[in-house]
Amino acid sequence: MRFIPTAVHGPIDYVVGLLLVFAPWAGGFAAGGAETWVPVALGVLTIGASLLTDYEWGVVRLIPVPTHLTFDLGSGMLLAASPWLFGFADRVWGPHLLVGLFEIAAALCTQTVAGRARGPAALGAPGRAY
Repeated sequence: MRFIPTAVHGPIDYVVGLLLVFAPWAGGFAAGGAETWVPVALGVLTIGASLLTDYEWGVVRLIPVPTHLTFDLGSGMLLAASPWLFGFADRVWGPHLLVGLFEIAAALCTQTVAGRARGPAALGAPGRAY
């Protein structure tokens, strides 16, 4: 059931991206290994993908929403599994698992079409909406 509009998903993307970038230091698990750099890298990629997504919060609208949501799903799965995949579950796993599961849920619950028309139809001109 996809009940989250893309207009709501967009800000969530930016907040989660920033959270992931700063979480290792704010959460006290910035040891310099995978526990630090997996969330940082995924946070930077999340912000980058958001800037390039064809939705209300995109700046350069190149990535279709379904592709963006597939990235979010994969990113969430990698983040959630990373403590065990990269061998740091004995030191920290909660933040990675929780934020990863949140990303998975957001990807599965977000509508796949942006909530506004674009192109000529958005301007009131005849023609095809993109």
